[in-house]
Amino acid sequence: MLILNADEVRQALPMKEAIAAMKQAYASLSNGMAVVPLRTRLPISPHDGLSLFMPTYVQTADSEALAVKVVSLFPKNPERGLSFIQAAVLVLEADTGRALALLEGSSLTAIRTGAASGASIDLLARRDSKVVAIFGAGAQGRTQLEAAYTVRDIETIFIFDSDLDRASIFADELAEKRPSIRDIRIARNPKEAVTNADIICTATTSSKPVFSDADVKAGTHISAVGSYTPEMQEVPAETIKRATVVVDSRGSALEEAGDLIKPLRAGLFEESHISAEIGEIVLGRKPGRQSDDEITYFKSVGIAVQDAMAAQVALRNARKMNIGREVDF
Repeated sequence: MLILNADEVRQALPMKEAIAAMKQAYASLSNGMAVVPLRTRLPISPHDGLSLFMPTYVQTADSEALAVKVVSLFPKNPERGLSFIQAAVLVLEADTGRALALLEGSSLTAIRTGAASGASIDLLARRDSKVVAIFGAGAQGRTQLEAAYTVRDIETIFIFDSDLDRASIFADELAEKRPSIRDIRIARNPKEAVTNADIICTATTSSKPVFSDADVKAGTHISAVGSYTPEMQEVPAETIKRATVVVDSRGSALEEAGDLIKPLRAGLFEESHISAEIGEIVLGRKPGRQSDDEITYFKSVGIAVQDAMAAQVALRNARKMNIGREVDF
């Protein structure tokens, strides 16, 4: 069995390849070529934690993948010097069930979640999009931004986080990592971040909208990855009502995405307001953006096909790069 730590996962899973893998994963899901049980949720009440168990089997035109991810969300972890998200991905051989690899899952989750946004931006954002607003200065916010500038020529970045110090650290890291992007701004408030944005990425744990509908201009693309429970909400219901809505999985989104569940329960729109799964757009069965004035909204709650396909890419590259540690199992 090959074991990859977080740094090795990041080396073996470059964003451009991860985005391509997400498109392939979504296409397989929408094409009926993936088995994806609804993830099992295990509350850890004494510690305010939640563990999620996400198995999947995926077939593509030229490969197949079998994997299971266990991801745990413990909000008190940062107080103990630990990451909020803890995860591991077990990769199995699809035709035998043999255990092949164990990958550090938090880094993989951050990259594949960013890559999901990258896929949506590539398929739905205006081609001339140059200004991006990032809500959330954590690991997810970083990969959201990396994905955005992988598929679009980004010139201006607004970063908003309720913790100003975190936003400042993010901005400093970005300035060092991407010196070609010279206009990096810390937004003083959500309005400042949103008003001029061509692309908005939300990666928070908020239970209420993080910006106002009135501040969203025509032609904006919104990629929302943080609202992964019925109680959470990042994007105003009014914005979703006037947007073209695309999801990663209809079933998962309707079961878990507070962004959609709350306005549905309030009767603001019907389930038919969901225009497409993103895999249907990849397959050419549904259209993507149809006008420059259209607001497009992509909702990702995260599905296991992403982990399986991302792990497949990382494992293949790790073997080529001769990184990781082989152990008898």
